[in-house]
Amino acid sequence: MAERVLTSGSTSPWRSTVRGWARLPVTGRIAIVYLLARLVTTGFLVLAGTLSTSASRFGVDPTLGEYVLGWDAQWYWWVAENGYPQTLPRTPSGEVTENAWAFMPVYAYLAKFAGFGDWGAGALLISLAAGFLACLALHRLLRPRIGAGAAMWAVVFFANGPLAALFQVGYAETLFVLLLLVALDLASRHRYPLLYLMIPVMGFTRPGILAFALFLGLHGISRWLRRGREPLPVRDMVHIVALGALATVVGFSWQVIAGVVTGDPGAYLKTELSWRRNWLAEPSPEFFPFEGFVRGAEFWARQWGMPAWAGWILLIALVVGLALMLLRARSVRRLGIDIRLWSASYLLYLLAVFFPQSSTFRLLMPLTPLVGALAVPRSRAYRWGMLVVCLLLQWLWILAMYAMAQTYWQVP
Repeated sequence: MAERVLTSGSTSPWRSTVRGWARLPVTGRIAIVYLLARLVTTGFLVLAGTLSTSASRFGVDPTLGEYVLGWDAQWYWWVAENGYPQTLPRTPSGEVTENAWAFMPVYAYLAKFAGFGDWGAGALLISLAAGFLACLALHRLLRPRIGAGAAMWAVVFFANGPLAALFQVGYAETLFVLLLLVALDLASRHRYPLLYLMIPVMGFTRPGILAFALFLGLHGISRWLRRGREPLPVRDMVHIVALGALATVVGFSWQVIAGVVTGDPGAYLKTELSWRRNWLAEPSPEFFPFEGFVRGAEFWARQWGMPAWAGWILLIALVVGLALMLLRARSVRRLGIDIRLWSASYLLYLLAVFFPQSSTFRLLMPLTPLVGALAVPRSRAYRWGMLVVCLLLQWLWILAMYAMAQTYWQVP
């Protein structure tokens, strides 16, 4: 009898841990997940430093601080310390070269303010804090769509994902993703007034606000088509139209500002196109929508030993595949119409304005809401296996972009 009482009253350590975890508030659970993820990423970066050689961009035994200030972080630091050039730098043949106009001011100056003059410390603080808040925002956005448990797994995948190093370096991506997730949540809840404040901040954090303008247009059309099932007050329609116009104006305003300051109306686009000369022997001197991905498809086909037309076929297959995923995949459909419309808008934006290269992986970070499709209720083995895949891809990305970092395809 005594043995049965002891047995029935005992609780395994695993069950106690699970029950204790369940009793924690959501914010506490996300904080633990995020802290553990950052410790793992730190370990990966330290390991990358030990593998770095004199052939690497970072040299032998680089510190974590050097990684924080590496690659594009140098441009944000330059903006914070020196501002933007009034005269565009040019090659001997007169072509505009890489310069600070390609980098928006919000993250650059916010990092300097947060670090009390120590830009690197401020950049690390902003990226870390924005990453944690983005995890909270992601959970809030996904919970009504896929449930609390799946939303928590989505946070786990996001915090430990292939691009998780961006939470700990001087890039604007995590801040932009935080603002984006909040903005998508506000739009999906029809709380439009707050977006008047958020859109300008998003627009001057990193490129992408024109994709949000397209999303707002599609969001408005979607609400109009569903007005018989879901009320569409006139004030909401006015807000949607006004916010779409605001996002469009903000999206083009940086080009106007760069043109006024430098005296060259094409200053911003010429600056962006200057990066393509690292990849193409004869890039187009003018910007044409969608040309970047078409030229990129040809470039990569040749790099892989295939004819140019094979690149076009691969590009068409990629576009069709993405469209089918957004339209037909059951796990993606569970995320709701607004997340799918945003994803379509941003993918179309990327196709229209960017040249595909190693940085394209980083540019996919605003598609973070789609991580919810990987976390919909499935087996425990699947979810833990997906976490292992995330960590493996994260290490490979850090290894290529920070430990090795010496060839044209190793630019984060």
